[in-house]
Amino acid sequence: MRLRSRLQILTAACATVALGLLGTAATAHADVTDVPPAGANDWSCKPSSAHPEPVVLVNGTFKTMAENWATLSPQLANAGYCVFAFNYGHAATDAIPDSAAELRDFVNAVLGATGAKKADLVGHSQGGMMPRYYIKFLGGATKVDDLVGIVPSNHGTSNPLALAAGATVCPSCVDQTTGSELLQKLNANPEAPAGPDYTQLATKYDEVVVPYTSSFLSGSADHVTNVLLQDKCPLDTTEHDQATKDQVVAQWVQRALERTGPADPGFQPHCLG
Repeated sequence: MRLRSRLQILTAACATVALGLLGTAATAHADVTDVPPAGANDWSCKPSSAHPEPVVLVNGTFKTMAENWATLSPQLANAGYCVFAFNYGHAATDAIPDSAAELRDFVNAVLGATGAKKADLVGHSQGGMMPRYYIKFLGGATKVDDLVGIVPSNHGTSNPLALAAGATVCPSCVDQTTGSELLQKLNANPEAPAGPDYTQLATKYDEVVVPYTSSFLSGSADHVTNVLLQDKCPLDTTEHDQATKDQVVAQWVQRALERTGPADPGFQPHCLG
């Protein structure tokens, strides 16, 4: 049932993106999708000494910033962070290098507006993996303090639906398929280049990034922390799409952002339910 439901979602998403690319109702669609989530994109915000890096939220494939970050964005803003979000790559379906260039430009705009030297990136799915291309190949290593990946597709997925979507209007889906040319290049040693700290959050109930261990990165413990949510909260049944709305995830994100280095692997979040 879960696989069929996912296929229906991807099929509908592909159809929506295709219509957008053809220009059908493009203006009305843009008006909706360009609205940022609550708490984000106050371009007058200046980072505090407690939270010196602005946070850039990077959504996943077929997602909009407003939907993907409806929960986490206001939480981070209420915690005192300057929060920013953007849509990229035609619903994040463009090739990863092209989207990474958009991220580079957006981070530069955020740093220019806030006066900060570095930004923290929090990304979901593709949004957790794609920034690594920016970090590794487009100069982001000197501009990113933390990269927090929420169920990121770091090593791709063996889910056949990724290729099925890629055969329509989703080059990034092909890039996110296990063994793709893009991922071979991205994951050539080192997977986690020096500069940023990396916190990677995975759930064993992930039905999109398969296997869920594909989210994890190799690297020294002083700048890479891999977290399986169920190791600390066994009853957490969060799946892929809703991970950004999970309160256990939110706790890990904040601990990663507030700590020097990646999230402490010994941290024990408050387990809900």
